[in-house]
Amino acid sequence: MELIGVPGIPEVAAGDDIAALIAKALRDASIEVVEQDVFVVAQKIVSKAEGRIVHLDSVVPSLRALEWAAAFDKDPRVVEVVLHESKRLVRMERGVLISETEHGFVCANAGVDTSNVAEGTVTLLPKDPDASARKIRAANVALGVSGIAPLIDYRGQKDSHGNALKVTVIAIADELASAAELVMRKSAGIPVAIMRGFNYESRDATALELIRVPELDLFR
Repeated sequence: MELIGVPGIPEVAAGDDIAALIAKALRDASIEVVEQDVFVVAQKIVSKAEGRIVHLDSVVPSLRALEWAAAFDKDPRVVEVVLHESKRLVRMERGVLISETEHGFVCANAGVDTSNVAEGTVTLLPKDPDASARKIRAANVALGVSGIAPLIDYRGQKDSHGNALKVTVIAIADELASAAELVMRKSAGIPVAIMRGFNYESRDATALELIRVPELDLFR
């Protein structure tokens, strides 16, 4: 397999066409797309294009945000945004906020991010990551997928010693997204990568398939 970083993606602003920006960057870099290529697109540029940006000077922290921020030297405005974006708080201790988002993702800070954005702003996760992926027909954790099965289910098959596999389901979309980070480092300025040579099942799918039901999720 081969990982190809796509250079030349400019700073993204609200309303930008991500697919068009990727197409131009591919042409400028003389990168040809081949059948079965998987595109991995950083959530950050999708959020920016969709206007999922909060200006912190517009945020009024609640008492809860103020108290927690003071205890752990955090910006209370950022804490307030995290609380607002959280459907449920899973952990809130030792300076770490783990929450469940409205999408069902369990992650740090409800996906609210202060990196690679203008000072005084934060980005939020896309409202509908699957729709975002479908829109650009591309998909470090997978938030949205389009055209690729996000899971490989080995249950019912046998391992190399002949033992029946009972619980092995691989979140292949997450693994592809994680692998892409090797060429999409936050400091590299490359928010798009191509995974080439991976044999995957092509079908309509949703990232919701990656979310465990609560009764089987040890983190809920």
